[in-house]
Order: sequence, then C-alpha cells, then structure tokens
Amino acid sequence: MANWEIPPRGGHMDLADGVYFQNMTGKQVEERLKKNDIILIPIGSTENHGAGAPYGEDTFLVTRMAEQIALKTGCTVAQPLWYGSHPWGHLGMPGTVVVPEDIFLGMIRAMIAGFWNAGFRKQILLNGHGQEYVIPTAIHEFMKKYQVPAILVFLNWPTVIPNYLKDKANGGAVFETPFRHADEAETSYSMALFPEMVHLEDAVDTHPHGFFPEGHIDKGGDIFQRPIPGHGQAGLSHLEVIAYPEGVIGRPTLASGEKAREGLRVLLDYAVKLIEDIKERFPPGVLPPASDITQRPAEDIDAVLKGPFKRGGRHIYTIHYPP
Repeated sequence: MANWEIPPRGGHMDLADGVYFQNMTGKQVEERLKKNDIILIPIGSTENHGAGAPYGEDTFLVTRMAEQIALKTGCTVAQPLWYGSHPWGHLGMPGTVVVPEDIFLGMIRAMIAGFWNAGFRKQILLNGHGQEYVIPTAIHEFMKKYQVPAILVFLNWPTVIPNYLKDKANGGAVFETPFRHADEAETSYSMALFPEMVHLEDAVDTHPHGFFPEGHIDKGGDIFQRPIPGHGQAGLSHLEVIAYPEGVIGRPTLASGEKAREGLRVLLDYAVKLIEDIKERFPPGVLPPASDITQRPAEDIDAVLKGPFKRGGRHIYTIHYPP
C-alpha cells in the first residue's frame, strides 16, 4: 500500500519533470523506455459540470490520477484527449463538446498506433468520462488492423472502485446520494484531486428523475450492476439540456474531498498493482510472444518490432494506414 499525496500540490501538464511524454526530449524518452515502457493515456472530455465545477472535470480527474501513478511507478503519461464521445442525452448542453463516434474511435486508434511506434507497446487507457461503451471498440479495431504484439488495457476508474462510489442506501459508506453526474460523488473526487478548480459556493443541486421505475437502468459509471447499462437504452431518460439545464444531476453541495480519500487510495493502489504485475510478467522490452497472438508473417512482425531506425526495421504504418 502506497502513501498518496491527496490532494496533490498541483498538476504536472506543463512541467518538465519526466511525467508527460510530450514534455520530454527524444533522449529522455529513449532512456525511459529502457526502464519502463508502459504509458498511461488519460481520456477525458469537455463537458458542462454546472456552476461550481470546471468543464474539464472528467479530464482533470484522470490526469491527476495518472500523474500520481506515474510518480509512484516510473510510467510515462500522455497528454490527455480533451474531447470525448457522448451518449445522445448529452446533445445540446452548452460547453459540452460532442465528438462523433467514428472520429473519436479513429483518434484513439491513432494514439495507440503512434505511441506503439514510439516504443510504448504497453498502454493503459484511463477513462474519466461516460464513454466506457466506446473506448474498448477502438482497442479491438486497432488489434484487428495491425495484429502486432501489444498490451492494451482499458481502465475505467469508477468500475475499479464501485463500492467507494455507492451511496449509503446501496451499500456505500460515505455518500448520501447515488452516483450520477457532477454530483456529490464526482465533485468529491474532484475536490480531492484539484480543489483549486472547484467552487462549491456556486454549486447548485438538482433532483434526478426519470420515466421508468428504479431497478432497471444503471446510473453513473454502471457501478450498481442493474440489468440495463446506463448507456444501454435511449428514450427512458431525459435529454439533459431540457431536464437538467444546471449541468448537474444530483447534489454537489454535499461534496467534500474527505469523502473521496479512501476510494482514491484503493484506486491508486490497484493501478500500481496492475503496473507491477505487467512489469513482472513483461519487463521493459518484452511483449507477449508474437507466435501466440498473430498469424502475420514473422518477418513483418520482426521488422515493425525493430522500428524504423534499426537495420531491417520498419514503422508500423507499413502494415496499415490510416489507423
């Protein structure tokens, strides 16, 4: 179990401290790959989170998590994807930037291919937004196109710690209200990770409601394991710009950073264990055997594994372009 700095003293996105790939030089990345070839890719969104929380909340949640994990494990972090996919119910909310699914999937495939070609062939895609039903498709599309050795993991933070997001009525320990959007739970995790961007004095509560009885459809993060995933239906919930013009579904005024502290500790500890297990089974430079995961000609796989700068090597796009 690690000791975590919660809240952190600040973010690292514009610091030259070896956390972010884009902030490092070619020589620094070359040295990093010899020690640790795992990259964390935060995938967030730009979305209305009401009067008291920033539009980048989903993104800052996963960048601050990734930074803590990287500092503890020596992994590298990619600068985040700020714009995400959204379910139909988000359409029209001012400040919410909705990227069409085909473009979003193509962007993620391109990021996977680019970082693979840079030597980061073990990638953890850390999701901070309600697009958990889309991202795994990009992983499988990449592998179908390229069929190269890689470790690609989708980590959706709410489903890592469902019991630490549930309200008391559903078995949780600290939250009074069910996990939804920009609510008590999400705002608490934001206050624990970037309190300087949350203005609780401006927060406005709403009262969630729907067309259907309780017990059928899941809520935020699909943590309640109801029969129908939250994004597995359309028409049984409201268009949010009509029902919740405040940008909030729930009661953010009940939030506090302290309520998120234990859940964050469990989440970050799990991420460290995941990375340690990957490193133990596949140390830097080692991947699952190509003979077990692809039937592409061995000479093609060997060439792209060497990369474009070594004798006999090639870049990944010689197999397929566009990603």
